[in-house]
Amino acid sequence: MRIRLLQGLALLATGLLAGAFGYGAANLVPTFNAVPLDMRLSFHAELMKMNGITMQAAMAVSTLSSLALATLTRGRARLIAGTAGLLTLASFLTTRLGNVPINGRIKEWALTSAPVDQAEILRRWELFNNLRTLTALTAFALLISLSLRQPPAGRKQLQATPA
Repeated sequence: MRIRLLQGLALLATGLLAGAFGYGAANLVPTFNAVPLDMRLSFHAELMKMNGITMQAAMAVSTLSSLALATLTRGRARLIAGTAGLLTLASFLTTRLGNVPINGRIKEWALTSAPVDQAEILRRWELFNNLRTLTALTAFALLISLSLRQPPAGRKQLQATPA
């Protein structure tokens, strides 16, 4: 029962993470690119204030619950859950090392002015955004596949490691 609850938490948190990143990639980024630069910078800076806590929490819960699930299972289930955990960790690292520093620059630009090479910097932000979206979506797909696995007759779906 504990494993099923942990699997549900991992699936929920990773689904929320993938959904948020997916929505951003499919809707926010094209909108950012369609509006005047000053509007994009102001909105982007405000959005990052709101996203800071919620997205970091989603990444942390996704990673920790997937890795915990990996420690409580064995065989193929362990490999799938562990890979999902590492992929959500990759989303976190991409965000912290790629997107967040650029977000800090965007916040400054919103108060002053963008530099000459702003288009290249914003393109790099989008590249990091696409990467973290892909890693989160792949982790979510792995956890879905884990939850859909049919157990062999007479065996539990996710076998716990012996205590």
